[in-house]
Amino acid sequence: MVAGRVVRFDSVRGYGFIASDAGGEDIFLHVNDLLIPEEYIRSGLVVEFDVESGDRGLKASNIRLPEGAAPPVPRRSHEAGPRAVTLDENGNVMCDVLSAQEYRRDVTELLLAASPLLTAEQILTIRAALVKFSEGHGWVED
Repeated sequence: MVAGRVVRFDSVRGYGFIASDAGGEDIFLHVNDLLIPEEYIRSGLVVEFDVESGDRGLKASNIRLPEGAAPPVPRRSHEAGPRAVTLDENGNVMCDVLSAQEYRRDVTELLLAASPLLTAEQILTIRAALVKFSEGHGWVED
């Protein structure tokens, strides 16, 4: 049994990756290997799993919560995964406009997952700059 944290998970495609506490390359995870509800899976979730050799490298199986861990709050529907791509009449990609609150939450989660050693002050500074930049491009609305 190995412990690690979910690095990312795409619920639309049904797969993601886990960073093992032992280090090394991220380990592939597939929705069919979950022993917990898929709605629990999100970046940063601590899990235990077995490691197998798959066709393309290491693969997690029997993915579960550590013994005694409280079940996480299931993802809300807007957290389920990547937003769908929408095309306009000319075939150009259109993107969703997020509320400032949604954007701040998503950026915070991304920063925590990408660099857990960032301080709260660093996260707030980076997040504020990203929100200002995004508002200037019309990616965020109040």
